Amino acid sequence: MRRPVWLTPAVLTIFLSGAAMMSVSMGSRQSQGLLIGPLSLDRDWPLATFSLAVAVHNLMWGFFQPFAGAAADRWGAARVAALGALAFGIGMMMTASGGALMTTIGLGVVSGFGLAATSFAVVVGPVSRAVSPQHRTVAMGAGQALGSFGMMAMIPLSQWMIGTYGATQTIWILATFSLASIPLAFILNRGEKASRPPLTVVGDLTMKEALREAWRHPGYRLLAAGFFVCGFQVTFIGVHLPGYLALCGMSQGAGATALLVIGAFNVLGTWGMGHLSQRYRPKHVLSLIYLGRAIATIAFVMGPKNEITLLAFAASMGLMWLSTVPPTSGLIATVFGPRYLGMLFGLVFFTHQVGSFLGSWLGGIIYDATLSYDVMWMGTAILGVVAAILHLPINDRSLRAAQPA
Repeated sequence: MRRPVWLTPAVLTIFLSGAAMMSVSMGSRQSQGLLIGPLSLDRDWPLATFSLAVAVHNLMWGFFQPFAGAAADRWGAARVAALGALAFGIGMMMTASGGALMTTIGLGVVSGFGLAATSFAVVVGPVSRAVSPQHRTVAMGAGQALGSFGMMAMIPLSQWMIGTYGATQTIWILATFSLASIPLAFILNRGEKASRPPLTVVGDLTMKEALREAWRHPGYRLLAAGFFVCGFQVTFIGVHLPGYLALCGMSQGAGATALLVIGAFNVLGTWGMGHLSQRYRPKHVLSLIYLGRAIATIAFVMGPKNEITLLAFAASMGLMWLSTVPPTSGLIATVFGPRYLGMLFGLVFFTHQVGSFLGSWLGGIIYDATLSYDVMWMGTAILGVVAAILHLPINDRSLRAAQPA
């Protein structure tokens, strides 16, 4: 099989090191849905307590993401990722050793910053500047898919650790994984240096001017609104699906199985949507993703609950899980250029995490008040239809003349 022309040794180095760091942080984050029940039971907390910590975590992840992206654009993703891995590990240790307040600060604020500095911007920014425009979306989709593969592997491992060692000890182990990933930043640094583009790609805009230009663009604001919906949907499902399945009388391992299937199909989805977004207009790909989520959600909630319907729902949602990232980041890079992609994608991602905050927190609040998730499921489906409509009027014409890479 012939190697893609854009997959140079430098880009491969960025992929492997960045994806490994993403796998640890994003895999730990994806395991929160498995931890929410056992940890609440161990510490005699209402469900809303840990839901609030997870919600703050998602909000802080989004709040810090533009700053982490801007810092990566200026000083390199490797330095930012090393600091992020350290912060994520410390925050998880605070969660393992503290009460409700310490958990909210550790998981919410400290690990929220750590995740911002070790997630998408680690791969998206350097890769977007290292490849030519005609291969950019495919490359970013491949990088995200590689990170998703590692993230998927963390789910069964976390489930096994929870069953073997308990929820608190599992958090300690996840903290150790994060600290152990710090040396990967040195490998990422070598890849960044080798793939650094010529100065003609940098352009003349300052960071402040680029930010002002983007925010005045109506399509950028619509993209941010759509990403809000994405955050609401995936976080509500990722955090509360195991609890919902328990209410439906399904086995204790059904939630872990569903998250594992979501993770597996997410690898295919991010890779495939990267290719589709290179062939078709990314805004149309995004509309189809959000509409597909709405249809899958309604079909699952209204249909019977058994292993077959659960696997079908998990597989379909997995294909559309993080597959919004390649077309979203690709659309930003196409319209505004790759120079400040980390910052501009980070700002859009903040709205994603505002949605994540509400999806996690409201899921716990509404369940405690009604002992049901029905309102949240219907809201998730309706927002999917709204997001599908919002992307259609986006003006995706490039504001930058074609530049060599």
